[in-house]
Amino acid sequence: MLPDEVITSKIYLIRGEKVMLDRDLAELYGVLTGNLNKAVKRNIKRFPDDFMFQLTKEEFDNLKFQFGTSSWGGTRKPPYAFTEQGVAMLSGILSSDRAINVNIQIMRIFTKIREVLVDNLNVKLEIEEIKKKLKNQDKNIELVFTYLDELLKSKKSRNRENRSVINF
Repeated sequence: MLPDEVITSKIYLIRGEKVMLDRDLAELYGVLTGNLNKAVKRNIKRFPDDFMFQLTKEEFDNLKFQFGTSSWGGTRKPPYAFTEQGVAMLSGILSSDRAINVNIQIMRIFTKIREVLVDNLNVKLEIEEIKKKLKNQDKNIELVFTYLDELLKSKKSRNRENRSVINF
């Protein structure tokens, strides 16, 4: 078993999708990237565009810039990115014990990430509700102070009237 952090660090957000790159998957599965891609190409019908796509040159250059070119070795063409469904589909074409175990672990991590995102969304929604309530309470408190000010003014005014009546 690999530490979850190792796998999590290899999940990227590209085109609004959580993806893993072919070279990272190959490393985790203990195979060569070329062999992974050959297996995918032999089973290409299993990998529609929403399961796997090739990065554009700009996307690839951006990744190289973020992580340093030295870590990308001699890669000549942009890598393939596999969505969660694409990674799941890889389990059907890679049959080594290591690939199966790593794939199960990856699927569990994708599930954890999804749960964290849902939890964060729920927290954000709750915060928005609290903000709305506080905003309404601010308005209500402001209204109470306005009424209090009016009451005080009214009381002062009556006190003045009462003093002026007593003075006569």
